[in-house]
Amino acid sequence: MTEAFAKIPVGISRCLLGDSVRYNGDHKHNRFCTGVLSEYFEFVPTCPEVEIGMSVPRKPIRLVDYDGDVRAVETDDPERDYSAKLIARGNEYAAAQPDICGFIATPNSPSCGAYGVKLYLPNGNPVHKTRGLFSRSLMENRPLLPVEESGRLNDAGLRENFIMRVFTLHRWKQLTKQGMTANALVQFHSRHKYLVMSRNYKAYRELGRLIAKLDKDTLQETARLYISGLMTALATPPERGTHCNVLQHLMGYLKKKLDQQDKHELLTSIEDYRKGVIPLIVPIALLKHHLARDVEQNQYALQQFYLAPYPHELGLRSHIH
Repeated sequence: MTEAFAKIPVGISRCLLGDSVRYNGDHKHNRFCTGVLSEYFEFVPTCPEVEIGMSVPRKPIRLVDYDGDVRAVETDDPERDYSAKLIARGNEYAAAQPDICGFIATPNSPSCGAYGVKLYLPNGNPVHKTRGLFSRSLMENRPLLPVEESGRLNDAGLRENFIMRVFTLHRWKQLTKQGMTANALVQFHSRHKYLVMSRNYKAYRELGRLIAKLDKDTLQETARLYISGLMTALATPPERGTHCNVLQHLMGYLKKKLDQQDKHELLTSIEDYRKGVIPLIVPIALLKHHLARDVEQNQYALQQFYLAPYPHELGLRSHIH
């Protein structure tokens, strides 16, 4: 890391850190988490199944749909039901960890899985996929919390989007701890607006209107609506077209300062990214290069978190095509 800062607290399933707590006594060590993200995140591990008193090893459980009521029961003995305890553990974890800015879950887990956990009928037939009961409880308690599964972090786009949201929520929490003011909220929005535009143009307009109506009497309610709208918008996967729109907007700050050759080179890089020929980092790096030629004049553009939403060393945009 190029600058020192406190690591960001992020929840994680214990088995992903290499702890042998799975039902079969094994783990699911994720080296991207322990080898890369641990440089930036202070992990707050949990294994809800162990924490509610289940042994290691233990009988496997699965999610079963009883007429709309999803239960976590032992595969071989459905009478052994752990649903209430897992839901309660999710509630407890959410309440005990107000500072976490994200959560990385074990995929396919009936407790921790966040997106693709198999759901069965009582007769054993699979019906569709759902969330594990712990993660469902956590996400209901913390609807703005970025949650991702370790397996999905192998996808460059999902990985970048998750980490970007973690850093954004962390900046918001820092702002609220320092004391929310109208000016601070305006400044926060001004630095994040192109990040929002790259995800959801409608939300960009709506958040701009919300900030424009801000006054001291409505500060707390506006802040609540703002962070809800911001985190919801940032969860939208970006497209090449939305990125190109933002790049062209930022290029506008240079329109009187680029010669024809530089302008052609920058426009070509944006178009090449649009076609999928080069990664996103190329036009962004070129844009930052030209903006940095006159730091004083281009300070507003250079302060945009779109250009640096997380530490450069993570190299996430090198894989976004």
